[in-house]
This record gives sequence, structure tokens and C-alpha cells, in this order.
Amino acid sequence: MTKGMSKLNCRIAALQMVSGPRVMDNLVTAGRLIEAAVEQGAQMVALPEYFPIIGAADADRVRAREEFGSGPIQSWLAEAAQRFGIWIFAGSIPLTATVPEKMRNSSLVFNPAGECVKRYDKIHLFGFKNGDESYDEAAFIEAGDQLAVVETPFGRAALSICYDLRFPELYRALAPVDLILMPAAFTDTTGRAHWEILLRARAIENQCYLLAVGQGGKHENGRLTHGNSMIIDPWGEILDRKTKGPGVVIADLDHARIAEIRESLPALAHRKL
Repeated sequence: MTKGMSKLNCRIAALQMVSGPRVMDNLVTAGRLIEAAVEQGAQMVALPEYFPIIGAADADRVRAREEFGSGPIQSWLAEAAQRFGIWIFAGSIPLTATVPEKMRNSSLVFNPAGECVKRYDKIHLFGFKNGDESYDEAAFIEAGDQLAVVETPFGRAALSICYDLRFPELYRALAPVDLILMPAAFTDTTGRAHWEILLRARAIENQCYLLAVGQGGKHENGRLTHGNSMIIDPWGEILDRKTKGPGVVIADLDHARIAEIRESLPALAHRKL
């Protein structure tokens, strides 16, 4: 966006999914959700973490990885963005890593011309043990090391993925932004305890909109993801939400609302650290 140009309001949508092990099936579902969101006026849509594939094992995602800039998933995203004339925040897809047996968990942004204008590789890798439930993303993911913000006609959007939500310094480093993107596949255990609390805190402390889009339901591999995709305004109010199952969460991003809150409570201007 050109410096000095006013930011446009827009309608944003989170497309909740319950992805399975077959990439093409997941792309068909994503396509239906994009079309439904566009019919409701969405100009920016976001897909969840691992929207193209959640297989029986972590190795399934590694096998589905693509080289950045080529591959059927990226081609599909570019074509969809161009066909519908919208911005697509592609939650995350598996891309190749410098370590042969690992992948990058990468969020890509496509503009209405079908161009990939930004890439963010997940920095914080999830690790969790609770009885029989355990996760170790570092075993198959190579962490990213660069923060990412994308300039759009609708304002500055900060990119992040799932476990990043627990690290507020990431968003402080990018502030001020108008929108935080949070695609996720939160476990139901951690999601029930912390998801909404952390989301609302990130929106409140950064005085911006937050679009959280999750995997939400029981997957073919037996995994249960938390869902509860939602759009939150800069005051921490939840504008729309979907608990479980595929569907569209939609709301308007209003720059007058951002300005009103930052003027009445200038917390960002009061920062000392």
C-alpha cells in the first residue's frame, strides 16, 4: 500500500475446516468455503493451519511438501485468488526445508492477481505432553526465523501460526498492525483451556482485529482439534464464531473502530519497552 494512502474497510472471513489425508478432497472443501464467503461479501479469506492435509502421521505432511513457488497446492491457491478476485491467507501448507527429512510449516498470502506476495514460516514449534497425548513439532518441522507483515489496501496484517499465539513479543515486534492472522490446528485439550483467552488478549493489547481460523472437529486419524474460529475486534469483542465443523466466520474490519479505541485508550503510544 502506498504511503499516505487511506486504508479501506473490508469484510474478512475465517474458513474453518476438518481436513483429512487426501489433498484434493481438502482443496474441494476449501473451494466451497471460499465461494460461500465471497457470496457473503468477503474480500479477504483465511484458511486454517494444515488446510491441505492432516494425515495419519506427521510423515504424511512431510511427503506432501512442495517447493516454494511451484506445486499443485500453490497453483490452486493462486488460481482461486485470481478467479474470485480476493486476498487469500493460506493458513499453512508444507514446504521443503533445508533439512531433507523435515518441512517448513508455511503461511502464504495471495493477492487478487493470484500472486504470492508474502511467506511466513512458523517460528515457534509446539511441544506438549499430557498422559497419552503428546506432540513434538521439532521432530519433523524446521523452524522459521523471520517475522512477516503484509501490506494490503485494507491495512497491515501480521502473520502467525498456531503456537505463535503464546508469544506476545512476536506481535509487539510488528506493531502497529490492523489485523492479526492466526491460522491454527489447536488441540482440543489446550484449546479449551487457553484459545479464547489468548486470542482476545492479543487483540486487546495490540488494539487491532484478530482473525483466528482453526481446524475444528474429529479428523480421520482420530485427532480432535478445537475449532472455535472467531473474529475479534480491537476491544476484545467476538464478532462471529463457529465452534466445530466446516463453515464460514465473517465480519467487517472497520478502521474507524481501530482509531476510536486507540484514541480513547492510547496504550500503544504509552509503551515504554
